[in-house]
Amino acid sequence: MPTPRETAVYTHGHHESVLRSHTWRTAANSAAYLLGSLRPDMRVLDVGCGPGTITADLAELVPDGHVTGLDREPAILERARAGTAERGLGHVDFTAGDVHALGFPDDSFDVVHAHQVLQHVGDPVAALREMRRVVRPGGLVAVRDADYGAMTWYPEIPGLDDWLGLYRRVARANGGEPDAGRRLRAWALEAGFTDVTATSATWTFATPEERRWWSGLWAERTVASAYAGRATSGGHATDAELRAVAAAWRQWGERPEGWFAVLHGEILCREPGRGGAGGGGA
Repeated sequence: MPTPRETAVYTHGHHESVLRSHTWRTAANSAAYLLGSLRPDMRVLDVGCGPGTITADLAELVPDGHVTGLDREPAILERARAGTAERGLGHVDFTAGDVHALGFPDDSFDVVHAHQVLQHVGDPVAALREMRRVVRPGGLVAVRDADYGAMTWYPEIPGLDDWLGLYRRVARANGGEPDAGRRLRAWALEAGFTDVTATSATWTFATPEERRWWSGLWAERTVASAYAGRATSGGHATDAELRAVAAAWRQWGERPEGWFAVLHGEILCREPGRGGAGGGGA
């Protein structure tokens, strides 16, 4: 059988408005469900590492181990390498690759971590099988993804309903699944895991600074990123409709009562009887 390869298109691209969000992410705000399972000597693979801020945090938590960051876009890895070098982390390396066909032997890592990855891939079950293949007996596969359909906000500005519908159409046309968070446990079971701990967590944006930041990056992303180009080229929206959505984001950001919550699904996966790396529990 041929090795599966990525078929989906990454919806967001790497515009500055996208990287502004990615570089904000830390192990504390994006991987808290995993941190209690880490030991200082672990070998960790961070799939879809992007600019590497979570990768670097994980490396600081395994000072006697090693962390490998993997991303499908070689260019973004240069930024990740620079960031870890600035932090003096010598036990980190980065490589380009495809989660559907990881270039590592079986049983290579104690932990395989993926944050906001499975919503963008063409075959999330095959991706989980690959992550399972490269984790050693006793290891953990840790995955966290947002669920766009479960995002909620106040006040109920109609333009944000337009944004949500548009985003889901574009993401699915690109081969992804924007409501991935709710599906993680089901995908893990289909991939062959039988010991899956499923949890959830949120990002909340409510202070003036948080509203300004979140609304600003989405307003800019809507008209200036690869997502904008894919929305128009795919016939999902006109330039005028994108500008209207961006204006709705800025309107929401200016409302003093504004509140936005992003729900994430989380899973820690391990085979029964493989104990020794934390996690567990069905």
